[in-house]
Amino acid sequence: MLLALKINVLAKGYSGISLETLNQMIQAFNASCLSYVPEKGTVGASGDLAPLAHLALGLMGEGKVWSPKTGWADAKYVLQAHGLQPISLKAKEGLCLINGTQMITSLGAEAVERAMAIARQADIIAALTLEVLKGTTRAFDSGIHELRPHRGQVEVAARLRSVLDSDVHASEIAGGHRFCDRVQDAYTLRCCPQVHGVVNDTIAFVRGILVTEMNSVTDNPIVFAERGQIISGGNFHGEYPAKALDYLAIGVHELASISERRIERLCNPSLSELPAFLVKEGGLNCGFMIAHCTAAALVSENKVLCHPSSVDSLSTSAATEDHVSMGGWAARKALRVIEHVEQVLAIELLAACQGLEFVRPLHTTEPLERVYQLVRSVVKPLVKDRFMAPDIEIVQKLLTEEQVWRAVQPYVERYKLAHTSE
Repeated sequence: MLLALKINVLAKGYSGISLETLNQMIQAFNASCLSYVPEKGTVGASGDLAPLAHLALGLMGEGKVWSPKTGWADAKYVLQAHGLQPISLKAKEGLCLINGTQMITSLGAEAVERAMAIARQADIIAALTLEVLKGTTRAFDSGIHELRPHRGQVEVAARLRSVLDSDVHASEIAGGHRFCDRVQDAYTLRCCPQVHGVVNDTIAFVRGILVTEMNSVTDNPIVFAERGQIISGGNFHGEYPAKALDYLAIGVHELASISERRIERLCNPSLSELPAFLVKEGGLNCGFMIAHCTAAALVSENKVLCHPSSVDSLSTSAATEDHVSMGGWAARKALRVIEHVEQVLAIELLAACQGLEFVRPLHTTEPLERVYQLVRSVVKPLVKDRFMAPDIEIVQKLLTEEQVWRAVQPYVERYKLAHTSE
């Protein structure tokens, strides 16, 4: 992605790079010859100078380069193995290659893609938890959300309706408590559209910033060939993606924050009416107690990681670059936060499936049963204590591969067709 974005910017024709050098970069990309680039070292202004210098270094035949054919090896050897010549820089081309926000943007693009995936699946996991805790679907009535029509909120409510008890997908669990005297559920269940919704809107906003950024000229100086002018500007400054990625981390973290509270409700018998920590013989087994502790630890760590890096600035380059974005750290933090969110939601999904064992022989809706079957295809029920790290890791893999979403997507589409007026 880093090399692709750099090529995209240079190909716009405002950088003063020669066609020969650009074609050499394209050939390296097509051969999957990728330079070794450290993740640390950029302050995110005057571009990602240090990381992009490492990107150029490999293309010049110095340092380390990876390709599927050679693995990691000396750059000159890898290029030779693919019949490629090292780049020999001409006037202005050194500046072309090291100026730009491509490091921030490439990491940010991965963060946005993973955030979109986990946000969709968070709704499905919350729906399964709601079923196990015998919650009501009334709070997701379309009329409620039409009165506060934030796009994300409306979408999440619709997604919840599409997999929960309805005229399209019936739930035996919901039918068993339909006429109970409970008036309303806890916020972690009832307010999913509002909380998850703003996460979806945050992701959409950040995606828009990054799409603009990755298709922008962030070089310096900029060459206006048709005007015969070369102008020094500030398009290399990473404040846009830095601020957006700080916002992304803050937004997506909320999925873990609310998920951890739902895990607590599943594990706490006074709130769930299920066995303590979701295991029989609680005196002999810890059940999901330590898994919940892990979720709590990850949420707490995220709270620190959500402190925005872009509020910081340190003057560099003899006070010429006297305000910087710290966007590289914003991007790396966002990815770490999203990884933690995936792990917390993996724990909730495991806990919800475990809770479902105690609701049997009743069944939930067909789409949520598909999710249960997916999880049980890789993780068996917890009968007594065992090493749970592999369980969490394999369910996190299901989430990163979007298998939970793919399991329910046909049912979501079927519900939409049946309720096209909503």
